[in-house]
Amino acid sequence: MMDTRNLAIPPVTEQKAIATWIAQETDKFDTLTAEAQRAIDLLQERRTALISAAVTGRIDVRAVAAVATGVNVR
Repeated sequence: MMDTRNLAIPPVTEQKAIATWIAQETDKFDTLTAEAQRAIDLLQERRTALISAAVTGRIDVRAVAAVATGVNVR
């Protein structure tokens, strides 16, 4: 026994328009994802540089730590 059902299929021109729109939206998401990844990479690089500078003494983090804990270092 074969079950037959009607399926509405949009015209080919509409299918192409839908496919084009999906491709454009996908490109936007790809661009945003790449930009977000670049920002993450730069922030991680900055974090590493700040930690390195603090550990090697190139920056003094005592004042920042004091403000964060409420301790007066002067």
